[in-house]
Amino acid sequence: MFRVPIGVRAPEVLWLVLPGKRTYCGAMPSQGVAVGQSLGSLRLMVPGFWEGKQWGTGAPRNASFLCVPGGAIGPRQSRGFRSSTVCMGLRTGIVGLPNVGKSTLFNAMVEGGKAEAANFPFCTIEPNVGVVSVPDARLQTLGTLSKSANVVPTTVEFVDIAGLVKGASKGEGLGNKFLGHIREVDAIVHVVRCFSDENVVHVDGKVDPASDTEVISFELIFSDIAQVERRLERLQKSKNKSGVEAAQAALEESTLLKVQKALENGDPARSADLSADEQDAIKHLCLLTMKPVIFAANVNESDLANEGANNVHVQELKRLAAKEDAGVVVVSAQVEAELNELGREEAVEFLTSLGAKESGLDSLVRAVYNILGVRTYFTSGEKETRAWTITSGMTAPQAAGVIHTDFEKGFIRAETVSYDSFTTHGGFNGAREKGDVRLEGKEYIVQEGDVMLFRFNV
Repeated sequence: MFRVPIGVRAPEVLWLVLPGKRTYCGAMPSQGVAVGQSLGSLRLMVPGFWEGKQWGTGAPRNASFLCVPGGAIGPRQSRGFRSSTVCMGLRTGIVGLPNVGKSTLFNAMVEGGKAEAANFPFCTIEPNVGVVSVPDARLQTLGTLSKSANVVPTTVEFVDIAGLVKGASKGEGLGNKFLGHIREVDAIVHVVRCFSDENVVHVDGKVDPASDTEVISFELIFSDIAQVERRLERLQKSKNKSGVEAAQAALEESTLLKVQKALENGDPARSADLSADEQDAIKHLCLLTMKPVIFAANVNESDLANEGANNVHVQELKRLAAKEDAGVVVVSAQVEAELNELGREEAVEFLTSLGAKESGLDSLVRAVYNILGVRTYFTSGEKETRAWTITSGMTAPQAAGVIHTDFEKGFIRAETVSYDSFTTHGGFNGAREKGDVRLEGKEYIVQEGDVMLFRFNV
C-alpha cells in the first residue's frame, strides 16, 4: 500500500472505498500516486463520502483509498473535492530484529497499547498502530498565558512492525509482507538491543549491535535494489515518450542510476546526495532506505543515568549511526513499561532514582518529529491552545487549511507573532502593543513556532 506525503497534490482523483461496501468517494488529489495503488487505512481531513443517496463529510478511520485514472470506478463518476491540500497523520515505523523490545516500547508509547510482547520471535505479525502526543513545553506556556480551557498537542502515529530477519527481502520470515509495512511509513525507528539478559532470547544467540543493524540495513537495501531494477526496466520500455513525459522519464532514470550505485555499494538511497527535483522524481517509489532513521538503543535501567556512556553496545551503535548520519536515542523499554503503570509524581520519582533526566520515550518522540521535516505552529486563545503540524515551506493559507479547508479557501490574512515575542509580552495583546504582531498575506511562509490567528471569509 502507498501513502500520500503530507501537504502534497496531484492530478489524479483519490477514491474512498468503505470497508465491506461497494461505495466510493471522489477525494482530494495527491502527487505521485500511481494508478491502482491503495493508500492505506488513513483519514483525510475533508473528503465527502457516499451515504446512500447523498454525500456526507469526513471518512472512517478504517477506510482505504484508491487512485484511479479519470476519477471513475465502474458506474460512479468523480464527485466531491477536486483539489485542496492533503494533511495526513505522520507515520513512523518501529523496526528491528525479533525480540529486541519493539512491542514493549510501542505499548509504553501508546495509551492502551495492545501489541503482543513475548519471549519468542514473530510474536507480532500484523502491524499495531497507535497515536502518540509530541512533547512540547511551549504548549503549556502558551496555554497558561492565554488561560486556555484545553491544551492539545500535535501527534505522530507509530506502527509496530514485525521483526525482520536475514533473507527478509527474499521472503524469509514473512519478509515481503513486513517490508511492505515499512514502505507505508514516513520515518523509521530502528530498535537495537543493547542489553544482556540470558532470560530474553536473541534471534542470533548473542547481543551484537553491529550485526543486528547490518541485517536490517542490508534487507532494506536489497529490497530497494530490486525495486530500482524493476523501475529502470519499465523506463527502458517507454523510451518512445516525448515532450514533458520524456523529460520526466529521463530525470527519473538518471536519478535511479545514482541511487542504484549507492545501493550496490551497500549505502542507503538517502546517501546519494539527490537534489530536490531528483527526490521528487523518485518519491513515488517509496524506497525504504530513503526514509529518515533514528536508532533506539534499548538498554537496562542501570544505563539510563549516563545515557549509555559506559555501555559498549551503545557506543558501538553510535559509531555505526554516525556513518549513516543518523541519531541515537537511549531508552529502556522495560523502564518505560513500568513508568506507564505509575502516576505522574511517582514516575518522576522513579526516573530521579535512576538518575535519568526525562523519559526516554519523550526524547525519542521529539527526535522522530524533528527528522520528519515538519514544522509546528500554534493557535492560542481562551477556548484552546493547539499545536499544528505542517510541512516546511507551507504558506499561510495552506497552514490554515490544515485546521479547516474553509480557512484556506477564504483566507484573507494571518495575524502572526513569534513564540518568543508572544511569551515575552504576555500574549497577543501584549505583543500587539509592542508592535510585534504582523499581518501576513497569502505568500507568507510559516515559520517554526509561529503563533497565528487567521482571518477568513467564506
